[in-house]
Amino acid sequence: MTAESFSAEIAALAVDDGAALAGRVELPGTGPAVVRVDGDRLTDITATWPTVRDLLEAADPAAALRAATGRDLGPLEAIAAASLPGAAGTAPRLLAPIDLQAVKAAGVTFVVSMIERVIEERARGDADAAEGIRSHIRTLVGDDLKKLKPGSPEAMALKQTLIAAGAWSQYLEVGIGPDAEIFTKAQPMSAVGAFADIGVHPKSTWNNPEPEVVLAVSSTGAIVGATLGNDVNLRDVEGRSALLLGKAKDNNASASVGPFVRLFDAGFTLDDVRSLEVTVTVDGPEGYRMQGRSAMAEISRDPADLVSQAINAHHGYPDGLVLYLGTLFAPIDDRDEPGRGFTHRTGDIVTIASPRLGRLVNRVQPTDAIAPWSFAAGALMRNLAARGLLG
Repeated sequence: MTAESFSAEIAALAVDDGAALAGRVELPGTGPAVVRVDGDRLTDITATWPTVRDLLEAADPAAALRAATGRDLGPLEAIAAASLPGAAGTAPRLLAPIDLQAVKAAGVTFVVSMIERVIEERARGDADAAEGIRSHIRTLVGDDLKKLKPGSPEAMALKQTLIAAGAWSQYLEVGIGPDAEIFTKAQPMSAVGAFADIGVHPKSTWNNPEPEVVLAVSSTGAIVGATLGNDVNLRDVEGRSALLLGKAKDNNASASVGPFVRLFDAGFTLDDVRSLEVTVTVDGPEGYRMQGRSAMAEISRDPADLVSQAINAHHGYPDGLVLYLGTLFAPIDDRDEPGRGFTHRTGDIVTIASPRLGRLVNRVQPTDAIAPWSFAAGALMRNLAARGLLG
């Protein structure tokens, strides 16, 4: 991975002119800094907002971001190049644009991915069995599920029909039932950012990227911005048992978020999120290429409903949260052996993009080949205190 090979991705990190973009960088010898994107440059605003969590708790985060004073850190392109794996550690490098927030995810929010989860469950994680099961499941449920509103009388009637046919699944329950699947994707501070390596457990033989829109939510439940995410997934592990969801989802460097959080303002709102299209490209070291998309217009549950099911009177988040919204993308094209579908190889380059949110580019590596996560909330607080940034 070289700066030259990713010049287009680096240039596309910034999005619409005037967008309120907040992020984080690592300042060598100093620590993490909260930054604002100003055209093609980054401005350190840590003296005003020591954490992204604090910024997102402001009454108007976009206005607070724009009003913050700070110091210029230099061109975004140079900082992005310094963020590539193996780059010299003397320049600032990009981090995930979140810090103290809980990292949550909504699952089974698109019909295509819901059916793939049912297939994983029936196949018990065996990729060889997936194709035959896929054909059988589609015969049973067809495409009518796209028209169903989860929890509606029509959805409940279909549920009873599937139960009677012996075809019910826990994934159909959260796909068309009243309650969404909301789970913990990763711990606060553990997500990686643009150009970082992302981790796939070396024992997994059936896995894939999950390109998603990620919402930024304050402690009051207000949705204040959006970014991109890769909910790296081990299909064989989750397919063996849904109780292994934590092992399938929460591994070293398995949550990627970025490149920046785009804060809501007059030019970008939740309605814009509802119409976003997210693309994914996987470029393999052997010359392989896979492309896909995830259109938010096809989501089964509205993003605001998913947020209300994650944070409410029954479950609060004092430091706010970010919520992966799920994906339409479910790769089934064969990469190696016929009938086995897609799985990652070490060295894959995954590019997740949406014109109004930028590009999130990561390289796939085994989880035990990536430096372990060591800088958590306690380390951040000690670092900010030592820098005199905590009031």
